[in-house]
Amino acid sequence: MNYYDYIIVGSGIAGLYISLFAIEHGSVLILTKGSIEDCNTRYAQGGVAVAIGKDDSPELHFKDTMAAGDGLSDAEAVHILTSEAADCIADLIKFKVPFDTLNGEIALTREAAHSVPRVIHAGGDATGEHIEVTLSQQVRSVPIKVLEYCLASEILVDKGKVKGVRALDCRAGSVDEYTCRFLVLATGGVGRLFKYTTNSDVVTGDGIALAFEAGAEISDMEFFQFHPTALRLPGVTPFLISEAVRGEGGILRNVEGRRFMPDYTPEAELAPRDVVARSIIYEMRKTSSDRVFLDVTHLPPRLITTRFPHIYRFCLDHSLDITRGLIPVDPAAHYLMGGVKVNAWGETNISGLFAAGETACTGVHGANRLASNSLLEAVVFSKRVMQRTTSSCHFGGEEQRKNLKRDSSLAHGVSSAISCFLPRREILPGIPSFNLPNLQSLMWNKVGILRSGENLNEAANILATWQHSLSQPTDRPSYELTNLVLCARLMTEAALLREESRGAHFRADFPQPSPQWERHIIFKKPCS
Repeated sequence: MNYYDYIIVGSGIAGLYISLFAIEHGSVLILTKGSIEDCNTRYAQGGVAVAIGKDDSPELHFKDTMAAGDGLSDAEAVHILTSEAADCIADLIKFKVPFDTLNGEIALTREAAHSVPRVIHAGGDATGEHIEVTLSQQVRSVPIKVLEYCLASEILVDKGKVKGVRALDCRAGSVDEYTCRFLVLATGGVGRLFKYTTNSDVVTGDGIALAFEAGAEISDMEFFQFHPTALRLPGVTPFLISEAVRGEGGILRNVEGRRFMPDYTPEAELAPRDVVARSIIYEMRKTSSDRVFLDVTHLPPRLITTRFPHIYRFCLDHSLDITRGLIPVDPAAHYLMGGVKVNAWGETNISGLFAAGETACTGVHGANRLASNSLLEAVVFSKRVMQRTTSSCHFGGEEQRKNLKRDSSLAHGVSSAISCFLPRREILPGIPSFNLPNLQSLMWNKVGILRSGENLNEAANILATWQHSLSQPTDRPSYELTNLVLCARLMTEAALLREESRGAHFRADFPQPSPQWERHIIFKKPCS
């Protein structure tokens, strides 16, 4: 009774999108540790990048994505992303996602590092929420089994092939096993690793940790993107101020009121996120301040209130009218470029195990994600997961089967890779006790926007000591902490190995990129 053709772990855009296609080909179970709507997708404000404008093309989108990836994006994966984007957006429209329109056409806006306006949005700055709500309603209307408050605790593997998953009922405390033909991990990233983050509480690296423990390869964990502009108000949880605000003309000013971004880069406010985030950190240090300001007071008030209604209302609820006053901001943890290594069809090195969305490392983002490519990646490669699992329906001829096999091998082919195991480290006495706040502070201070070998090595030893002290998890909080500390170790050890600065990874002791590091760092658990 607990057998399904597809088991999908996670209920964000990737998991829901896959499930709506999977139900046409077999039985489907969604496991989610919260409610079906409790995910990170709903916090995505900016939109979805897609080349549908008259002055745009998939080739131009490809060029911008490759440039943002700073030498580590896989060209074939990026080609897939940009060429298949429009068809996947058409799917979302068929699922009734209400993208904003202007004069009868889908409205486009520009974000940093995009050559032209190509970002579509819904509800102004509520794109993720509209997609999540729409897809979850669609899922509830079809015979997809959804088990809420059910946390996947172990992937079951037999002779290199997925057999199913073991899961904890978070309310009853019981553990059950569910078997399947295909298991898809779509649990999001690791944003809760950091003290200041735009991510929701559910983003604790569950899928990455599960995959690693099962023997899957984990790649590019050192590349974590910090969003430059999160609202900075006393007592207020960091709230994302979308990149699109700068795309529409927002200006960054320091505490003295002076525009500073042209001092750091000719692209000013429209530079890639890592450049803007580091520039803000440098400027805050220069001015001995804990914030800078985003200024939109020179823009038409109606543009602000209609284009960014959520941001406007949130700030207004905290006594800040952004059409008249400056928005206090500073960087916050936002998005993981790395994750479970997959090929161009979402397959891992374990037969039957797939990963999608932020959990997966497709090779698209390289060292630095181009704004609004994340939701697009989730739908494009989720659809390819379905195409792969139903390949007999889509690849009938011998030549087509050869093409499928060839394309399936494409992942991170742009450069070589280093395969590693997590090293043994000294167990330290007298370190801070292990809890979530201490973990988040350690990661923010030692493995954050500006890194150094000394800080990374100190963090690596503390993390190894904490991991060594862990007892067997028994409930959702203890499983989440276990998953987070494992992901923290993977990120820190990768950042320590990469002795250069590239994309979102910046080492003060190695401030320049190095040609010898134009390759990926891949971790895998040793065979027992």
